[in-house]
Amino acid sequence: MTIQMELGMVVTLALAFLGFLFGAGKMLLAQIDQRQSERDAKQEAQITALLAQIAKEAESVHQLERDFLKFQADLPLSYVRREDYVRNQTVIEAKLDAVALKIENIQLKGTHP
Repeated sequence: MTIQMELGMVVTLALAFLGFLFGAGKMLLAQIDQRQSERDAKQEAQITALLAQIAKEAESVHQLERDFLKFQADLPLSYVRREDYVRNQTVIEAKLDAVALKIENIQLKGTHP
């Protein structure tokens, strides 16, 4: 079985085959471009969500820092160091001893007319 073709038919078939390859390549590139666009849009949405979460975390950290600074400012008002407590207690006890001594002196003077 022999197939005979004229030159014009061979050129037409070759051009048709090349056209088919060109069209298939173009469709493939269009699909690749579409998938890439979808992936880019998805990544952009993820980046936006991450930036929103980072902003929320930054605000949370900022609030925590403000609370800590407020705590540091209020700490001396509500906390007494041991040395300060001992010193204040010593002063109070000395004053009480002085008052007791005065009362004792008054009582001793009062019993001897």
